[in-house]
Amino acid sequence: MKVIVIDDKKSKKSSENGIEYRLNLFLEWLIYMLGYAIVLLITSNLFRSLYVENFFYGFLAAVIIYVLNKTVKPFLVTISLPLIGLSLGLFYFVINVLILLLVNLILGKHFYLTGFFSPIIVSIFISVMNMIISNLIIKPLIERCKR
Repeated sequence: MKVIVIDDKKSKKSSENGIEYRLNLFLEWLIYMLGYAIVLLITSNLFRSLYVENFFYGFLAAVIIYVLNKTVKPFLVTISLPLIGLSLGLFYFVINVLILLLVNLILGKHFYLTGFFSPIIVSIFISVMNMIISNLIIKPLIERCKR
């Protein structure tokens, strides 16, 4: 017969660490979403083909893009792998445009994308800006907060 002893101090500490860990993950996600919202607003100010009404809709668009990138985009990438391979990866930006067009459908007049070739340029610009802001601002900020 085995006896299981539960030490209240250890169980409280581990549950507090779990909550703290989840809170840290949420704060990291929130910082990324704020950064991506800023990228969308900067892009909408630089390109006439993208319109974001205000910061709230920029943040909402960033969250929707995040959800679509985690759910729909893997499916789109899988079915278009031959095209991505033949175009040496350039078709990937077309998939990003499709994600932006889905956000356009969801948010309506608060976020829209117009034109034919300009959304591809917007998609490339957003990708580059996300990479720059993520590597130069967001990741160092998160690492600094972890210390």
